[in-house]
Amino acid sequence: MKSKKILLLAAASLFTLCSLSTVQAQLKVPAASPAQTTKQSFALGDITLEYSRPAIKGRTIFGDLVPYDKVWRTGANATSKITFSTDVKLEGKEVKAGTYGLFTIPGKTSWEVMLSKDLNLGANVGDYKKENEVVRVQVKPTTLPYKVETFTINIADIQPNSAVLEIMWDKTRVPVAITADIDQTIVKNIEASLASDKPAYFEAASYYYDTNKDLKQALGWVTKATEQNPKAFWVMLLKARIELKLKEKASAIASAEKTVALATEAKNGDYVKMANDLIASAKK
Repeated sequence: MKSKKILLLAAASLFTLCSLSTVQAQLKVPAASPAQTTKQSFALGDITLEYSRPAIKGRTIFGDLVPYDKVWRTGANATSKITFSTDVKLEGKEVKAGTYGLFTIPGKTSWEVMLSKDLNLGANVGDYKKENEVVRVQVKPTTLPYKVETFTINIADIQPNSAVLEIMWDKTRVPVAITADIDQTIVKNIEASLASDKPAYFEAASYYYDTNKDLKQALGWVTKATEQNPKAFWVMLLKARIELKLKEKASAIASAEKTVALATEAKNGDYVKMANDLIASAKK
């Protein structure tokens, strides 16, 4: 009887220990440096950022927590990564499509930004190998008028073939120019589309307008696009914008007035406002 009682006590103790272990294993608390994944459409592909975001928490950052003139993992925890789905240029230097580790060497007046094939260094930057680099560029940091509490990597100033990689923490912003040679590809795609059964006149005109190419040609295409879809207020607004850029103000006003009518019928106040703003600009 006594031995049976001992066995029961042992079993109960084991159950309690297992239950505590399960509770501990399930306990979740906020990460000190939360992980962030950002995917940004750019040019004819995407840029994806994967990194962890430490906070200032009252500390002195650059020159102290992050020493000057030493390799920094550019974030916290695992290696910060950047993925380009298509070929790009970083500060004019070619980078093939792929995933790279993002490392930097902060300095008082300039930073070095490196992309490396090494994706697993994490905090072990003492083992950083220059021979694994695919590119290294030197850029100038700028001082922000405000404080960025949480470390941030961002893609900003996005244009059809250019953008800026921003590294920001505390009052420091480090801009890195990204460009993509897509013009020839898009022009070939436009030619192929226009030769097809369903020519993309609106998209072709939009690209020519955005990149300041042959605006007369763009006007011809957008006019055909309005004929394809007479109630498309967004197409009519593009026509007005192209005409205004060509300094054909009377035509631009007429097209913008048509946009107002079409957008009003469609109950789209945003396009009504944009068209009225264009009319006001054309009348100056």
